[in-house]
Amino acid sequence: MHTVVVGTSGVTASDVLAVARGGARIELSGEAVAALAAARGIVDALAAKPEPVYGVSTGFGALATRHIGQELRAQLQRNIVRSHAAGLGPRVEREVVRALMFLRLKTVCSGHTGVRPEVAQTMADVLNAGITPVVHEYGSLGCSGDLAPLSHCALTLMGEGEAEGPDGVVRGAGELLAEAGIKPVELKEKEGLALLNGTDGMLGMLVMALADLDMLYKSADVTAALSLEALLGTDKVLAPELHAIRPHPGQGASAANMLAVLKGSELTGHHQDDAPRVQDAYSVRCAPQVAGAGRDTIAHARLVAERELASAVDNPVVLHDGRVESNGNFHGAPVAYVLDFLAIAVADLASIAERRTDRLLDKNRSHGLPPFLADDAGVDSGLMIAQYTQAALVSEMKRLAVPASADSIPSSAMQEDHVSMGWSAARKLRTAVDNLSRVVAIELYAATRAVQLREGLTPAPASQAVIEAVRAAGVEGPGPDRFLAPDLAAADAFVRDGQVVAAVETVTGPLR
Repeated sequence: MHTVVVGTSGVTASDVLAVARGGARIELSGEAVAALAAARGIVDALAAKPEPVYGVSTGFGALATRHIGQELRAQLQRNIVRSHAAGLGPRVEREVVRALMFLRLKTVCSGHTGVRPEVAQTMADVLNAGITPVVHEYGSLGCSGDLAPLSHCALTLMGEGEAEGPDGVVRGAGELLAEAGIKPVELKEKEGLALLNGTDGMLGMLVMALADLDMLYKSADVTAALSLEALLGTDKVLAPELHAIRPHPGQGASAANMLAVLKGSELTGHHQDDAPRVQDAYSVRCAPQVAGAGRDTIAHARLVAERELASAVDNPVVLHDGRVESNGNFHGAPVAYVLDFLAIAVADLASIAERRTDRLLDKNRSHGLPPFLADDAGVDSGLMIAQYTQAALVSEMKRLAVPASADSIPSSAMQEDHVSMGWSAARKLRTAVDNLSRVVAIELYAATRAVQLREGLTPAPASQAVIEAVRAAGVEGPGPDRFLAPDLAAADAFVRDGQVVAAVETVTGPLR
């Protein structure tokens, strides 16, 4: 099994994916263990002094003015975890919780939190044992970090609350730890606070969304090319020299992908046939510009994610010169903004894909295709309601594109009077990404049927490879009406699993 070694300098996106989705094992580096011990020594020294230090010998948030005696500090750390584990709503997905815990461990191992090495090791042990704390949908304002979700994870480390075992059954955390031979932690000064104060949930969801969108944007380039082909459009608008004079890198990459898919097609460039036209509609002609702008947004979001993956997010932080200082690095604004930016880009990509699908089904705009791509229009409805489903998905995505990060609800008796709502931005982006896969799948379903209905004209080799692969996956081609939902679900699985891109790349080589 793949092993991820956590050091003091952060982790990579591939590390997060390996742990969250691939079940990779985790080890702490010797450097990390030494840094943990050194930072803990600083905290212990401050804890022994009579002067109050925030997070070490005081209360938290609006209660930070109270000095806490040594006899109550262990109780203080337990209490912050118990009281902050206040989430409600549906359970969060296993991969999100694993990413959340792993990224908190990343910050702990930086040597800036003051957590003992044994606590960090317990975090790794819980992940390695396949134990997943029950975390709920609601409870995070994205400042101070993802407090409630992280508290539910910390509760598991204490042997309290509920968690999912490696068998997928939810049981008491203490029972699961005992079965795995893991001793619950007894938190000391600052440790409860350090386990809760981070952007780890929203960051984990950002990293996974970026991985999914990398594949979905390539898939959308393919389906846009198939729609262009089915509509007898021109591929001249994809010429590299046209995109070079507007040098947005994402636009150039999308145009290059579409051009590669269409190479060798007999369907493109029929603008002067029976239905002459000077230009294709915007949804066809401007596909690279819209998809390209989304790609460039993804590139910016990836830069933000990389910076956050290299960060130590906690409050207060332990500095190497021995100071323990309060700060605002837990504020989720940098991550929240790009999560919202991505939701906007994803909604627009879905919107333009739906417009192409609608054009394929409209006999007045499809340049000779049968109404709704039906076998016997009137007797058969064809893909009429498939487009309804696609439109409903797009409408939902437009609502999800309303930014969460533009909102702020003050909390903690106005001490935390401006919050990022980054967790909410991440949760809605996950829904938007799921819906994008479904929207692209419906365009794929319509476009492959339409290409096959162009009898007498041979599609591009790459297009043919997609058609053959999707048919082999159980998605049926043209014919009389049938129960459509299973076909659409199979098309969605085909897109979601990356099979669209894989089929094309057997002909084109790697897409950009």
